[in-house]
Amino acid sequence: MVFHEKYMRRCLELAALGIGNVSPNPMVGSVIVHHNTIIGEGYHQKYGEVHAEVNAVNQVINNFSNYEELLEQATLYVSLEPCAHYGKTPPCADLIIRHKIPNVVIGCRDPFIQVNGKGIDKLKDAGINIMAGILENECKWLNRRFFTRVLKQRPYVILKWAQTADGFIAPKTSTQFWITGVEAKKLVHQWRAEEDAVLIGKNTAEIDNPMLNVRFGNGKSPKRVVIDRKLTLNSSLNIFDNSVQTFIFNDAKMEIDKQNVFIALEDFDRYVPEYILYQLYLQDVQSLIIEGGAKTLNSFITSNLWDEARIFTGNINLNEGIKAPNIIGKTTGKLSIGNDELLFLENEVNRII
Repeated sequence: MVFHEKYMRRCLELAALGIGNVSPNPMVGSVIVHHNTIIGEGYHQKYGEVHAEVNAVNQVINNFSNYEELLEQATLYVSLEPCAHYGKTPPCADLIIRHKIPNVVIGCRDPFIQVNGKGIDKLKDAGINIMAGILENECKWLNRRFFTRVLKQRPYVILKWAQTADGFIAPKTSTQFWITGVEAKKLVHQWRAEEDAVLIGKNTAEIDNPMLNVRFGNGKSPKRVVIDRKLTLNSSLNIFDNSVQTFIFNDAKMEIDKQNVFIALEDFDRYVPEYILYQLYLQDVQSLIIEGGAKTLNSFITSNLWDEARIFTGNINLNEGIKAPNIIGKTTGKLSIGNDELLFLENEVNRII
């Protein structure tokens, strides 16, 4: 078992390279082993392009003239069950069968209804030896965004805020106030590149006028989401610059204006977080990071619609102001980021593993 785990860990390392680029698909890594030596590896690099198994097989084909013989004696490792249906690309199960790879080791099953055991069954029916469940929890955790979207029909939700040492998120006056240092800002920008969308409330948009992009990180900027019930936000704000798709949730208007998508909710007095998450699910948003303000964060906490929380605590005091959200979760990590402290929490109630 340890032997298989070594190669599955490499699959996970490869799969993680696809973060921020493959949604709404899962992140998947694959290696091909011949006589205890990796002869090919690959990962799903971009949504709509070939899958991990294809890249791994192609590497073997490109590097070895006797690739047919090698593949017929090899074991293919893959972190997620090979697909068995035609989507953006042909089924990976068919590729494995065509190259007569005799052994396949799988991290976890794919919960997507068009796969979910069908890939495994197809390989077994072709006489291929299957071993599944290697580092299963690690494989599921890597794709917690994908699993949440498929199983719960909503995006994976990450809450993020900064609070002062005495527990305030902002001053009472409607003014911009920085609590954390530049190191925290750079980290947040990198987080944005890893998620599909970032959400803020009306007050945050109005006071801070954020760009919500990744100018201090690497990767693509996420889609933007703002809650503006009465559509009172000024159209000159940065979030309306048409640089990326922006969803504006309100109570009256359904319209698309260039990159700005106005979505009217049925009822703005009840179930607002639920309605927002379902609409984003319909828009193929697989993960969402919520950056404030306090009212917006508290609404998702009260509705128990969050999966992770990332809380910065600065080393300054406000003495009075808007209280930081009160949240209960399992502590999964603590870090020092410059002069600030970062706490990671997990919502165990919503954990899909």
